[in-house]
Amino acid sequence: MAPNDSAQITEEDGEARAGRRRVTRYAVPVAVAGVAAATIGLVPALAASGDPDLPKISAQQLIEKIAASDTERLSGSVKITTDLGIPSLGGLTGAMGSSLAPQGAEDGKGGSTADPTTKLMELGAGTHTLRVAADGPDKQRVSIMNDAAEYSLIHNAGEVWAYDSASNEAYHAASPKGADGSHQGKERPAGKGVPATPKEFAEQALKAAGDTTSVSVDGTARIAGRDAYQLLIKPKQAAGSTVGSITVAVDAKTGTPLKFTLMPTSGGKAVVDVGFTKVDFARPAASTFDFTPPKGAKVTQADEDTARESAKGGEGAKDLKELKDRNELNQPKVIGEGWNAVYVLGSSDGASAPSTSDEMPQDAQKFMDALGDKVTGKFGSGTVFQTRLVNALMTDDGRVYVGAVTKDALVKAANQAK
Repeated sequence: MAPNDSAQITEEDGEARAGRRRVTRYAVPVAVAGVAAATIGLVPALAASGDPDLPKISAQQLIEKIAASDTERLSGSVKITTDLGIPSLGGLTGAMGSSLAPQGAEDGKGGSTADPTTKLMELGAGTHTLRVAADGPDKQRVSIMNDAAEYSLIHNAGEVWAYDSASNEAYHAASPKGADGSHQGKERPAGKGVPATPKEFAEQALKAAGDTTSVSVDGTARIAGRDAYQLLIKPKQAAGSTVGSITVAVDAKTGTPLKFTLMPTSGGKAVVDVGFTKVDFARPAASTFDFTPPKGAKVTQADEDTARESAKGGEGAKDLKELKDRNELNQPKVIGEGWNAVYVLGSSDGASAPSTSDEMPQDAQKFMDALGDKVTGKFGSGTVFQTRLVNALMTDDGRVYVGAVTKDALVKAANQAK
């Protein structure tokens, strides 16, 4: 086994990607789970078949090996287990009904159950098996395998297709800007920024590495039939962070991350465990990336959804300035940095405060009561919704503080902002 060898990462933290957020009182717990899935990643618990004897390598050399990896073609199966310590999102979605459904999907007027924005939320809880394939920067496919159905997301050249066999619905969009290859290191075209392989998770984890992070080589492992080094990433003196450690298994030959495991400071099972169970670095068949909607499938065009959402957002707006102000309220600000970063959503004056909800479904209210913990401070009062990784504080005047930090750290951030 390779010995432990530590190194510090001094590159600056990447800027947080702003995104539109809807702040509603009973959607926040689901958004918290979504942040965990989208920001940290997807990877499985795999049994090791013995630790291989590999040449010694330093942490810096292993990081450079990952960065230099030129793997663009592969196929295989990925197992993802996510344990945030909350009830299944699938059951929650059913309880909340239309509040979590794609806009218009609940009444048959537009929207699509195949929309990746909502479908990939399912990866935020439980264990899932994915089939993945890639052939260069302009062809990728990710399929979520269920007992009686399959959901597939396909990016091929200038198009993105998503298909849900359970509902026989398809979603079609043009590839995001940069999908011709310039997206590398930026945004994945197929998944709207949601990671789907251990490599993408590892890249996000390393972006967060700074002088508050220790990185070491923690032995070797056998993953999906291949020899791998284990890279251990741990926050140093990051009081308030819920991240205990991250382990990345790196293919010894290609430098491709094969497995990603995130352990919380609270101990117990991994919060996120994602890894290949099978992997093949040969070029996938070209037909893998072909897609034609089945006969009778409902097809939703992305530009139709965009137009519908824009029209809905404009209702009651007196002028363009009011629309702009609404959008600005949803742009997150950041308090702190590195492992202790807290993202702030909503206005400072409560202009977009969510309403208390007498209309909240009973099951959704029970869900919130189970997660919620009332807190007070200089900021006023609010409720903290907790998972094993990402937590959120919703203040009574409409602001939301969210991050991979403890309840006390959220209250401290709220007091600091006040």
